Amino acid sequence: MTHALPKVRLVIPCLNEVQQLEWSVETCRAFLAKDFPYRWEIFVADNGSKDGTAELAERLTQKYPGQVGYFTIPERGRGRALRKAWSECDADIVAYTDVDLSTELEALTKLCRAIHEQGCDIATGSRLLPQSNIKRGLKREVISRCYNVMIKLMLFTHFSDAQCGFKAASRRVVRDVVPQIRDQAWFFDTELLVLGEKQGYRIADIPVKWIDDDDSRVKIVSTAWEDIKGLWRLRKLLWSRAWRERRAAAGTPERA
Repeated sequence: MTHALPKVRLVIPCLNEVQQLEWSVETCRAFLAKDFPYRWEIFVADNGSKDGTAELAERLTQKYPGQVGYFTIPERGRGRALRKAWSECDADIVAYTDVDLSTELEALTKLCRAIHEQGCDIATGSRLLPQSNIKRGLKREVISRCYNVMIKLMLFTHFSDAQCGFKAASRRVVRDVVPQIRDQAWFFDTELLVLGEKQGYRIADIPVKWIDDDDSRVKIVSTAWEDIKGLWRLRKLLWSRAWRERRAAAGTPERA
């Protein structure tokens, strides 16, 4: 008896991305249709756009029925958009990429193979491994490295890069870990990795080629402050009696 290949949903979270979205979807579609080894669909997760992103996403869905889908929600938040797009589907593997496609799409195959063939639960692109090939400014490089060192010092984690906008997860992670995540914005990524690792889920660190987006509208200072607050919240949670009791009851002791 033959089994169908796993289905992958690749999500593109969007906030006012009408200028880049069509190029992004067309590029992803061309890559996936060429030699991607799994069944696939592209899903645009519009959160709070006011520039026509939702209307463009609807046109792309009509242009590529069965291959491209979308939803639009009024509230902003990448984490909120990913939670909804990942949870409300039947895909075996869910993934996401930033709309600017800073990370090479070829790495998507590696992420999905890590889950399907190697038994990992989460796969994350990393810009900080020795094999990674990145091009970005000194300021972002320093901030990224300092943030990831802070995660290790505060939470004793093992993954290398929490913030790379290129991740994949199994259906089990979507069912069991994603509902535990409190953040609705950029810290969603870090929380996914920390909660997953601490509960014994296997994480694959995949080196990637990555080129900085000069047009990025991420507010570095305010985002960094929210990330720091999120780290303290997670530290408090992981050191709490309630967490230890929950892990003991689940029979999966926390990974050191």
